[in-house]
Amino acid sequence: MAEPRRAGPLVYSIAAHRGFADALVAGLVPRYREPGFGLARLTLLVPSSRAARTLSEAFIRHAGETGEGGLLMPRMVAVGDLDLDEKLGAALDPLGAADIPPACDPVRRWLTLDRLIAEERAGERMEPLPGRARLNLAREMARTIDRLLVEEKTFEDLLSDPVLDSMAGVAEHWKRSIRLFARVNVRWQAELAARGEEDAATRRNLLFDRAARRWKDHPPRHPVVAAGVTSAAPALARLLRVIAELPEGAVILPDLDREMSAGAWDELGRAGAADEPGGAVFGADDAVTHPQYHLKLLLNRMGVNRAEVQPWHRRGIAAAEPARSRAISSLFLPPQASRDWVSLDAADRRLAGVRLLTSATIEEEAQAIALLVREALEQPERRIAVVTADRGLARRVVQHLERWNIAADDSAGRPLALTPAGRLLGLLAEIAAHGPDPARLVAAFGHPLVRGSEPDARRDWLKGLRAFDRELRGPAPAAGWEPLREAAEEAKVAVWWTEAEALVAPLTGWPEEIALAEALDKLAAAAEDFAGTAAWEREDGRALGTMIEDLRQQAQAAGTMIAAADLAGILRDAMDEVAVRPGYGGHPRVAIYGLLEARMARADLVVCGGLNEGSWPQPPGADALLAPAILRALGVPGAEFRIGLAAHDLAGALGAPQVVLSRALRDAEGPTLPSRFLLRVEALLGEDLANEHRESAIPALLPHLDRLRPIAAPYPRPAPDPEPRLRDVAIKVTALDRLLGDPYQFYAQAILDLRRLDPLAADPFSDPALRGTLVHDILDKWHKARLRDPAVPMAPFAAAHFAAERVHALFRALWQPRLIAALTRFEQWVREGEAEGRTVLASEISGAMEVDGVKVIGRADRIDRLADGSLAIVDYKTGAPPAKKQVTSGFALQLGLLGLIARDGRFADDKSGQVVTGTPTRFEYWSLGKAKKQEGFGYRETPMKIDKAKTGLEPDGYLPFHEEKLALAIREYIKGSKPFTARENPDYEGYNEYDQLMRLEEWIVHHTGTDDTAEDAA
Repeated sequence: MAEPRRAGPLVYSIAAHRGFADALVAGLVPRYREPGFGLARLTLLVPSSRAARTLSEAFIRHAGETGEGGLLMPRMVAVGDLDLDEKLGAALDPLGAADIPPACDPVRRWLTLDRLIAEERAGERMEPLPGRARLNLAREMARTIDRLLVEEKTFEDLLSDPVLDSMAGVAEHWKRSIRLFARVNVRWQAELAARGEEDAATRRNLLFDRAARRWKDHPPRHPVVAAGVTSAAPALARLLRVIAELPEGAVILPDLDREMSAGAWDELGRAGAADEPGGAVFGADDAVTHPQYHLKLLLNRMGVNRAEVQPWHRRGIAAAEPARSRAISSLFLPPQASRDWVSLDAADRRLAGVRLLTSATIEEEAQAIALLVREALEQPERRIAVVTADRGLARRVVQHLERWNIAADDSAGRPLALTPAGRLLGLLAEIAAHGPDPARLVAAFGHPLVRGSEPDARRDWLKGLRAFDRELRGPAPAAGWEPLREAAEEAKVAVWWTEAEALVAPLTGWPEEIALAEALDKLAAAAEDFAGTAAWEREDGRALGTMIEDLRQQAQAAGTMIAAADLAGILRDAMDEVAVRPGYGGHPRVAIYGLLEARMARADLVVCGGLNEGSWPQPPGADALLAPAILRALGVPGAEFRIGLAAHDLAGALGAPQVVLSRALRDAEGPTLPSRFLLRVEALLGEDLANEHRESAIPALLPHLDRLRPIAAPYPRPAPDPEPRLRDVAIKVTALDRLLGDPYQFYAQAILDLRRLDPLAADPFSDPALRGTLVHDILDKWHKARLRDPAVPMAPFAAAHFAAERVHALFRALWQPRLIAALTRFEQWVREGEAEGRTVLASEISGAMEVDGVKVIGRADRIDRLADGSLAIVDYKTGAPPAKKQVTSGFALQLGLLGLIARDGRFADDKSGQVVTGTPTRFEYWSLGKAKKQEGFGYRETPMKIDKAKTGLEPDGYLPFHEEKLALAIREYIKGSKPFTARENPDYEGYNEYDQLMRLEEWIVHHTGTDDTAEDAA
């Protein structure tokens, strides 16, 4: 039977060191367990469904520890916390609420607010918002409405004198936001009344008030206990007051600091204690960031004095020593009371069982936390909880634990957008919104759910996809289907592409504006075409299907229209609101919690990770619609209120027997700042004690975790020595530079036949190969066109070529004007040369010669016949031509080798039968870059020392110089046995795509004379 109670409200507090869930159960079972159904008649009001699960686990542990056998669980009702869960209101319906209007559907409200915002902005002649921005504003407006309703604030409160007075000092954009919010809110409430519905927050308040009135007038025959509820919402506070006064009722709070001095308690501020009706409930100096502030606010709204709160009489299984709660109380004293730190004894400063862990990076922090978990699991029955607000850190910890086959139960789950089903829908939405570009297509076609249910079909599908992917590597093609079809033809996967195009076709050709319901129908059908039923089978697929169906139905009823270009962003925002949890649990003794989920949980070891500013506590986000001054005037908690909740979460976690406070000096974005809470811990401990508390074993072990083998000897500089038959390869005129400057690169390219794989859909603006290909093609076709009509103008000819090639729009916008300007200057030089007796013999013509049994091949951009009958070799450059120092050093030999082919071999065009031979006397670079000594683009240079040039090769020695270099390469490398040493000449400024293959960074410092030389070589 329940113990007789004293007069007045019955409110308990479970100290942090006792362990809330286990201590609660340890007291509830003997108090309410009776023969038959005693415990089952108990009703527990808990803050959330996660808290109900935590308490259920605590009941099971208690039964196992005490050997009492099976237990009938009490009835648990989740009443929600400060963050309103719109689906919790119906949980109180069994209390009797048939006359309370039903709650509106949250998705319908969101879409209706979107429509009202658009209409109000149009009525005010404001610039229309894009669809995604408008829907995000509607979501923020829904949250603000809920925030005000939880605090029981109405539209009339927005027109009160304190609010109107506070508006005088806010910026104009806040005033516009408030006016828009007020107009939309009035219309929304009118629509709700017309439909006979209520906002979920209002309905929850009505349910609380009805339960409070009913229980006050007719106390329930069975016990009712509110456990762990810390929300200070006025309606909930009134209900808790009634529960505390029931004959068999009680309110049990977590971690209320009963030991805090009266002066420190008063220093927290007014905390909702108004002097007169309608007065301000939050003082300007209130310590809203203190971990006890929200509990003081709750007690004030309940009308309960802190002195009336009694200590809970039981300890949990994983309880710590009482000294821990005293240290936590000292740790979080408000500023004035913190002066008592100077008089604290060392024993009161020491946080026995608390360790400090600092890692260099967030990745190292995740590894260290995983290792702490792994170490703790070696002790039987020991429970471990990792608590962090940094979801990136949580995911890293989960991944590191998988190396030991430890499946951690991450209570926060994963955002739907990051699950396989969510990613597939997101990719399809991107294609529908932005078109079928190569990157999106390859990502969608290669998604693991596509053809995944049939291994043979999946294998054949990926075979075609790989060939298609390889063909698309390089500059992004122009928009549209035709370039993609051409790529499939080139890759010899036309049959595969027919099937692939049929899958994507329904996602293209959409109008600029489309009904959201219709877009969702098409996306769902496309997802099923891509993946079959696999798109909906797992927990993420089921969550996705539910989200799509809810959104589709409400969008159809609301007639929501969106811009097709906004579809992907809208869906990503919607999916980010949905958390997907696995349908089965993880390791029974390991859990990963967010801050809200960790409030009632307790473990033997608690690791608080990510203790950095911006993570714990998270930065307070300002309300998007109501200025802070307006919220203060309304008496609504501001954004800083959540800092106090985060501090309370940490205080609760610090009550565990063993605690590790962890942070990283750097995260993925750069250097971090330690959490203000962690700084208080270090300040309380003092420098000497803080050093004693630092974790040292795990950081010392981490470097050896992935280095089980002895450290390898320094990697030697690569110097492959292939056998003679492998050396017998042709030399390209563009490859002799590599052979002499960096022989290993020649070896990798010409002998191993390795080529760099270009990125998919590369940026056309930054790709010189695309510019070079286009320019060479234009000039070649222009020269051939002039054989029929010498007067063909360059500018319109080049523009027509750009259009015919369907060049990427970005490239055309940025490069076409300057390229055409340079090509026009080329035209001028060609015509001037013709006036002087110079004629173009051939363009883009291939040539070959044989030297000492080795074939030398190359392709000349252009060969001209000069007036004296000799030849001129012209090489086009889209950038700067090689410097003369490179030529004289033997690292720019292409032009000279082309001249040797013209003299000692021949150039031939197989299609036309044209053959070009002769002795070249002039060698020129024609660059499309910005002119050096004149305006505009386009200039010419020669590597020879002619006219007034002071550097370069002498004309008479130009070809002999190249003959000597070619003979040296053939003698030593092709016909000889000299190794193809990597980076043999550090002055060579060639390509670097083979640096990773030669493992350059592993040996470059050890094989160079000085650090400067090594830096130059790298």
